[in-house]
Amino acid sequence: MLKPQRSVLLRTGPKPKIDSDPHPADRYVGRQIATVRVQSDVSQAQLARSIGISFQQLQKYENARNRVSASMLYEIATSLHVPVGRFFEGLPGNDEARVEARPLPVDERLDFIASAEGRRLIEGLVNLPPRVRGRVSSLTPAVGQDRALQDTTPDSETAGESPPAECKTG
Repeated sequence: MLKPQRSVLLRTGPKPKIDSDPHPADRYVGRQIATVRVQSDVSQAQLARSIGISFQQLQKYENARNRVSASMLYEIATSLHVPVGRFFEGLPGNDEARVEARPLPVDERLDFIASAEGRRLIEGLVNLPPRVRGRVSSLTPAVGQDRALQDTTPDSETAGESPPAECKTG
């Protein structure tokens, strides 16, 4: 006895590729939104409120986890008082003599600012009195220099050293 056959769907082309990484242009535009926002001294919450979205959605735009529609980009530009084209300035291939697009450089500072850790640090700094904020900001390069010295000298030599003069409080 013959078994009944099930219908089989035949693919006529290759399986669609699902790209998990955002397009470099989406990353670039997201970074530019973050850059202009920070330069304008506007928080994510303020910008999101002014354009009628949640700050989490704005984070997704800035991190390129979600693409920004043309109308939303227009709203963002209007709220930040910049032309829409500002978000595309410097984008490789964004000129009349278009050449093969190269991968965009990653700006670690913007990635840090957009991270949860970076946002917490900035919020903490903003809440400090201006004089203390200035002292903390002058301390960070000294900590970086101290860390670089520790990486180049054995631990036994750096043990017990006093902090650099610019770190001492008087």
